[in-house]
Amino acid sequence: MGTGTPATGDFGARLHGLRTRAGLSQEELAQAAGVSVRGLSDMERGRSRGPQRRTVQALATALGLDAAGARELEHLASLGRPRPATRKTTRPAGGGEDPGTKAEPAAGAGVTGGHHPLALPRDLKDFTARGPALDELLALVADLDPAHPPVAVVCGQPGLGKTSFAVHAAHTLAPRFPDGQFALDLRGMDPQPLDPRDALARLLRALGTTEAALPTGLEDRSGLLRSLLGERRVLLLLDNAATEDQVRPLLPGHGPSLTLVTSRHSLAGLEAVHRTELALLRREEAVELLTQIIGPDRVQREEQAARDLAELCGHLPLAVRIAAQRLAARPGERVAKLVTQLAAHEDRLDALRAGSLQVRAAFALSYRQLSEQARTVFRRAALADGPDFSPETAALLTGLPPRRAARCAEDLTDAGLLQAHPTAERYRFHDLLHLFATEQTTEEDTPSDLAAAQRRTDAWMLRRAAAAGRLFDPDHPDRPDHPGDTLGADPDPATAPTGHGQAQAWLEAERNQWYAALRRTQTAGMHQQVIDAAEAMHWFSDRTLHWELWADVFQHAVHSARALGNRVDEAVHLNYLAWAHSTCLHDHTSALHTAHTALDVARECGDQLQTGWALYYAAGALVGLGRTDEAIARLREAADCLGRQTSMQGRLAELSTLLTLGIQLRRTGRAEEALAIHRRSETICSAGSPGKPEELLGFNLYMASVQQHIGNDLAALRRWDEAETPLRNALPRFETAQMPVWSAGVRLDLGIVLRHLNRTDEARQELTAAHTALSRLNHPPPARSRRPTARPGRIRPRHPAHPPGLIPPATALVRPYFCWRVHE
Repeated sequence: MGTGTPATGDFGARLHGLRTRAGLSQEELAQAAGVSVRGLSDMERGRSRGPQRRTVQALATALGLDAAGARELEHLASLGRPRPATRKTTRPAGGGEDPGTKAEPAAGAGVTGGHHPLALPRDLKDFTARGPALDELLALVADLDPAHPPVAVVCGQPGLGKTSFAVHAAHTLAPRFPDGQFALDLRGMDPQPLDPRDALARLLRALGTTEAALPTGLEDRSGLLRSLLGERRVLLLLDNAATEDQVRPLLPGHGPSLTLVTSRHSLAGLEAVHRTELALLRREEAVELLTQIIGPDRVQREEQAARDLAELCGHLPLAVRIAAQRLAARPGERVAKLVTQLAAHEDRLDALRAGSLQVRAAFALSYRQLSEQARTVFRRAALADGPDFSPETAALLTGLPPRRAARCAEDLTDAGLLQAHPTAERYRFHDLLHLFATEQTTEEDTPSDLAAAQRRTDAWMLRRAAAAGRLFDPDHPDRPDHPGDTLGADPDPATAPTGHGQAQAWLEAERNQWYAALRRTQTAGMHQQVIDAAEAMHWFSDRTLHWELWADVFQHAVHSARALGNRVDEAVHLNYLAWAHSTCLHDHTSALHTAHTALDVARECGDQLQTGWALYYAAGALVGLGRTDEAIARLREAADCLGRQTSMQGRLAELSTLLTLGIQLRRTGRAEEALAIHRRSETICSAGSPGKPEELLGFNLYMASVQQHIGNDLAALRRWDEAETPLRNALPRFETAQMPVWSAGVRLDLGIVLRHLNRTDEARQELTAAHTALSRLNHPPPARSRRPTARPGRIRPRHPAHPPGLIPPATALVRPYFCWRVHE
């Protein structure tokens, strides 16, 4: 087949295009041509610039090229083979060569034989990975438009190997720029970076401009450079750039040139450039780099140690290289020995050095370039808890205004010392940079300053967390003061969350920070604040049942209540803790033990409400352990205890207990008893609580749950005609409360009832609506058992996360749920 495309001087790109057009993979073409896949890959990526004629002929045959296509491919390959390239200084009038004139290298003649002071540094034989980034540059060159010469900015944090990558890319691309390749260090990390006027002088001299012809002014020098590059295929490598202003005068205006710029800064102000932001190595790439340096035998003997070494180096190329070169210099040393040394957290940066190469030194270069405030943010941010932090946390730790702290965090990101979250205004450290920042706090901050910063941050975070948690508690009206609460109002009302959505988003984002503040507050002996914070959180905990930390939160509150000798608070938080063991950790044995402890404490201090809740949670643990008969007995005991209560909290606790008791009775085949229990619950809901609005107390949702369970009781008794009405009564209550998961659960129950009533079209409509809703929500699978989820001590919120006894089925369980409910 013919090529249909003129030669471009780019063998690798041409070969890749021909293979793609032929619909062949690298493996298929390699097998057909009798070459290795690695060799073919090197050719396409420009690492093998001029393969031998025999290889090219084999490739042309495998690709089905005609004679013209084969000749073109061979011509492109020949351009990459070493050959002399000279120019004559004079020519005789007749056009022949002057025998008295010797040939001299062309100025800036790159790989073709020219000599100049800005030659490329040597390429690393063991260079590893970065294939996608290199492919992007190959594509950039393949589509090079002389009217808009491409500029590629290679940026990223210290230690990513930006210069190594740029040098490797320059060597790979060199055959495509036969008029020269020039590398200039702009010394961006020096106290005084290279002045652009001086940088232009060095480039112009390398391009052949004599000293006498060199302009004096910056603009004139820049113009002369653009003029010289207008017709030349030149590659410029501007390494270690400091700012955009340093780089702009050095860029070509037009012509077939490529400019590679490396910088630790993002150089975001440079217009119309291609950005290559290098990432950390993947684990297998880090191990491959280690293998290239110390040899495959050592890595194969200690494969796990090699993986551990890559992990301890944080997959940072510089760190991996230093570790590998240290091992290469000590051929008898085990990889595992270095792993052990690096695992000592405080000594890791000391161990990551090999001769003059040091990870710490690379970080220090960037750190010294920062302003004083940015250095403070960098150091203090290392005190933040969790994998990332907000500008708000940075402001608290530094004492800076929030806007200034946010600006410093952006500056640190531009300098490659922090990594920005892709969607949220949050930042994180690379592990080794975190170690370096921690070192700087020890060297530059006093212990008293650090302690004060931590106390200030903890106090603010705990107050904000408690205020956000209270928004989920209908027993706390919206008001700035909270009598009896040691934490008080939000520390910054102007930025405080104003609704459930904002409050949940903040509590989730700052979970590590406020939880660590809670722990340190208890360590500091401020026990009442711990109790108040946990109490403020317990309504919010219903919305995040998957958080294992709730067991720790309520355990801290139990310890603080005991430290204060407050037996009532101890019983309350023991009950919360029993809930967390069952619902969050699914540890029903611990839940049962905790509930029994709560029961003993509640009875000792005569608190009947907490006694009822303790019996309730003991029953829930027994259900989880499969001891249903014992659970039913505990639930009956709890209902009797709570039935004697006259408070609103007592009524709601009784409702939770009766609902769960009815569910367990129905599940054990005693649907008649379940129906009687749920009718009793219906009466309590209808009575409500005198003087309290129904919606505020959550009775509306309790009634919805009661109606659903009455419908299910009647369905279990095969009283299909009667079952329809209570289910239809439950549905609008959940829909009004905007609780689609629970609405979908009712629709499933209703669809099954309608199916048994032979109203097929209506049944299909309800079941389809339920399936659609659950698919949209992607609701997680529930446990088959209907675990009790009501919480003690407070009224239910207006929109509780889990109405008592009701856990709707997941999309994945829709069909099994149908069958289960039909045969229940």
